Amino acid sequence: MAKGLFRSGMIVSAMTMISRILGLVRDAVVANLLGASAAADVFLFANRIPNFLRRLFAEGAFAQAFVPVLSEIKEQQGDDKVRLFVAQAAGTLGTILLIGSLFGVFASPFIAALFGTGWFIDWWQGGENAEKFVLASALLKLTFPYLFFVSLVALSGAVMNVYNRFAVAAFTPVLLNVSIITCAVFLHDKFSVGAYALAIGVFVGGLVQLLFQLPFLYRARMLSRPKWGWQDENVKKVRKLMLPALFGVSISQINLLLDTMIASMLMTGSIAWLYYSDRLIEFPLGLFGIGIATVILPALSKLHSTKSTKDFQLTLDWGVRFVIFLGLPAMFGLMVISPLIITVLFDHGAFQNGEIDHVKAVSYGVMAYSVGLVSFMLIKVLAPGFYSRQDTKTPVKIGIKTLVLNMVFNIMLAPFIGYLGLALATAMSASCNAYLLYHQLRKEGVYQFSAMSLGFTFKCLFSSLLMAASVWYVGQQFMWQAWHFTEQVLLLGGLLVLAVFVYFAALFILGVRLNTIKSVATTESN
Repeated sequence: MAKGLFRSGMIVSAMTMISRILGLVRDAVVANLLGASAAADVFLFANRIPNFLRRLFAEGAFAQAFVPVLSEIKEQQGDDKVRLFVAQAAGTLGTILLIGSLFGVFASPFIAALFGTGWFIDWWQGGENAEKFVLASALLKLTFPYLFFVSLVALSGAVMNVYNRFAVAAFTPVLLNVSIITCAVFLHDKFSVGAYALAIGVFVGGLVQLLFQLPFLYRARMLSRPKWGWQDENVKKVRKLMLPALFGVSISQINLLLDTMIASMLMTGSIAWLYYSDRLIEFPLGLFGIGIATVILPALSKLHSTKSTKDFQLTLDWGVRFVIFLGLPAMFGLMVISPLIITVLFDHGAFQNGEIDHVKAVSYGVMAYSVGLVSFMLIKVLAPGFYSRQDTKTPVKIGIKTLVLNMVFNIMLAPFIGYLGLALATAMSASCNAYLLYHQLRKEGVYQFSAMSLGFTFKCLFSSLLMAASVWYVGQQFMWQAWHFTEQVLLLGGLLVLAVFVYFAALFILGVRLNTIKSVATTESN
């Protein structure tokens, strides 16, 4: 099982890397076309709301409630019952989402006013940001249906993951990025405001992702006609687990949406700076944190259903160890190399317009978010420790606490350091969330951070600091800001190679071997 988890984690991470790279290309295209302008603020706002709902309901609450129940049915009742359950879940979820998406389209002005309060007030009073509110309302009509498509994509992906077919679901997001990039390139000149082309790309991307997964469901013999199953026993169980889960592992998304609300009241560019900062953080988070979370939830659910308590503890400890192994160097690496990354990716076209140094503004945001990167990843691993046991009430209590903390931190910091306060508040609340999740798991006797993993953490921390110092020192020897794009790319590639070499060399000297990361049972043997 240990090798299977590691191999599956690597497959998901590899597919996710392709998606994240294309995601950065997409963001580079957006930055080139819109920069950090008002149109960029509005598109990112209109795109964030359905994405927030997607993560909250589909990949967040629904997935965390659906996968444990599906795993239990598969282990105890067989594939025929699984097939019926999937059809009922698809029919029930699909109907509700269709109604919700249509409501979002028709109620887009209300939603834009609710989450873009600053723009709505300007529109009401005839202020300078009135056009932002009008554009946001229009773009939401195009982006909101994405919620319907991608939620069904999440359902089919969860089914594939339970059957250990991780590559399909992990590759699917690539199609969204391809759709947005294609629409941006070919439709940008068709509209007076280029943001419309991007919004169309979101709509098309959601549809293409869903159509892509259907043949794989058919081959797995899990594609059947959706049925309304509101009163089905297993659907009821998902419903019961899903409601508390809304505030569990998706709490970071709620924090991001609250940040967007507050940022709409700050200076123009704040939403864009936060978005581009968050995108760089999402790269390692999606590549490693979400990759491991994807494979660990079905594994933990199966272990819980078979009463394998000891293996459950070892698997959780392996997940935490894997996150630390990759999260710490990513955190410190982003802190020192983010200005060069941002310059290479975004500092072109409209991004260079204006008197503000957008590269510096985004790099500061990356540094603030980076403080909580490891915590963001740990939440993705620790939360399944509850959801796999069909306990969604405990994370909701923790989620409410951290949500309140995030608002307190926002109020404390945003008035003094603006958007940086919002980023730092999100990082701090995520750290509190991760700690409280671990504390409760330990209190319940479910998981105890092992002594071996503690020593491993110190080795990773030392190696990460050495790596960051080396990269920073070498980077300081060059005046790359005035270089040509190709030269900057070559320097970035060289610094990344240096970072990988120093980190792994330091770990090797400290006695860390591949088996320490690869094997779940290492904790026991050490």
